[in-house]
Amino acid sequence: MTSPDSDGLLAEQLLRLTRRVHRIQKRHLEQRDLGITPAQSRLLRTLAHWGSPPRMADLAERLEVVPRAVTTLVDGLEASGKVRRVPDPANRRVIRIELTDDGRKALGELRAARRSAAEEILAPLTDEQREALGGLLNTLIDGSPVGRC
Repeated sequence: MTSPDSDGLLAEQLLRLTRRVHRIQKRHLEQRDLGITPAQSRLLRTLAHWGSPPRMADLAERLEVVPRAVTTLVDGLEASGKVRRVPDPANRRVIRIELTDDGRKALGELRAARRSAAEEILAPLTDEQREALGGLLNTLIDGSPVGRC
């Protein structure tokens, strides 16, 4: 069992690691000169997982942000040619957001930037440590206690 002090230390370490991950990913994005912010990157990655172009409200819900924030992100990505607004074939009042070819190309660059950032972050760990970390992170993400029934 852990003490409240050790839990507080773990929480602080997780926050510091999260900030470091964001900083390193941002640097790797900037080095590739894509002109995409981390928030826009997240929206592109989210779009890529949809089977058909979603509505802006769907994106806002999935990203857990207000619709106005999605509008701003889409405006910037549309201006750079990464996404486009298209009318819904079943209801012309509904607008959907789809990736363009430039958006798909940018996603490939984003994935490469994330991989290189991950390599930098994980460089001090051995293969065994990486495997253990992956298991622990999955447990934290799933919220399931290890070894408890």
